[in-house]
Amino acid sequence: MSEVFEQLEGLQKNEKRVAMATLVATKGTTPKKEGAKMWVGEGGRILGSVTIGGCVDAQVIEESEAVLASLKPKRLAMALGDEEAWELGLSCGGTVEVFIEPINLDNPDDPMVKVYETIRGEVEKGRPAVAVTPLEATSAKLVVLQDGTTIGTLGDDALDREARMRALELIQQRASRTLTLHREPAPLEAFFEVHGPPPTLIIFGAGHVAMPLVTLAKGLGLKTVVVDGRPRFATRDRFPDADELLIGIPSEIAETLSYTPSTFVVLVAHDYKYDIPVLKTVLKTDAVYIGMLGSRRRGQAILDFLREEGIGDDLLRRIHVPIGLDIGAKTAAEIALGILAEAICVKAGRPGTPMRERKSS
Repeated sequence: MSEVFEQLEGLQKNEKRVAMATLVATKGTTPKKEGAKMWVGEGGRILGSVTIGGCVDAQVIEESEAVLASLKPKRLAMALGDEEAWELGLSCGGTVEVFIEPINLDNPDDPMVKVYETIRGEVEKGRPAVAVTPLEATSAKLVVLQDGTTIGTLGDDALDREARMRALELIQQRASRTLTLHREPAPLEAFFEVHGPPPTLIIFGAGHVAMPLVTLAKGLGLKTVVVDGRPRFATRDRFPDADELLIGIPSEIAETLSYTPSTFVVLVAHDYKYDIPVLKTVLKTDAVYIGMLGSRRRGQAILDFLREEGIGDDLLRRIHVPIGLDIGAKTAAEIALGILAEAICVKAGRPGTPMRERKSS
């Protein structure tokens, strides 16, 4: 379940009214991306952050309390000073824009309650959806589903059509951002918040490395799927945190699974007869990361075999073997940590170098 829905669910048990602060725009170097949230409850509970702490978060809390008192939304622009940026591990400061709006959790007809209930239902079915929120004092909301269906309105048919088109583009990009929509006499700025199923880690092989992989992945918010042909290994006792345990011929199961640019595939069976057929399948998919446990020699032998089978080097380069970052791992848990660190680096397009050696701002 998305962190947003988890936070909202927790707040509904303890708070009647909350202020939801959303990071809607950034400029320069900032620690969080558009869509980051902080919740401030009427009863004093605070969840989340828009900057990982610091003066900006403190100001957002203060402004959120004012929004709860007035019940009117507010848009803020704040600078992240160089000193605060340094404290947060950044080389220099940036600016952030935050939109704060009140939500009545006791009222099922509250616009944002209805929006998130609708989106949560879609996400739980594996489908992305977009919440479109005008950055002004209005209760108008629009939800755009993956198939183009719209729920709600921004108050104008032309606005709804343009928002629908832009939302579908952002679903493909998997990015949330503030966009300007055409409106007379003045344009409308709206925040397009893209929600989708959580990233998925598919693990082929239920051995000793797979167990800490599942545990660590769950802590990172990944959906976890474990595949193995051995019922005595793929058990709930060994994998209490796994979302799915699939028992059967791995290559056949691999052909039935869904793969997106947010899917990580890890092969830890360490068995040629399982790994090669699975690789032939997953190399054709949109999975963002494919890694295989094994030595450099074993990995090269498998790559050579697949090349002889007619698989091109452009696809073979997608296989990370030996798997993981070199962190000096010895234990299964350390190996799992190195694997997930590499997977995250690949998805983010980052090299995995120490932060102190990072040259860019």
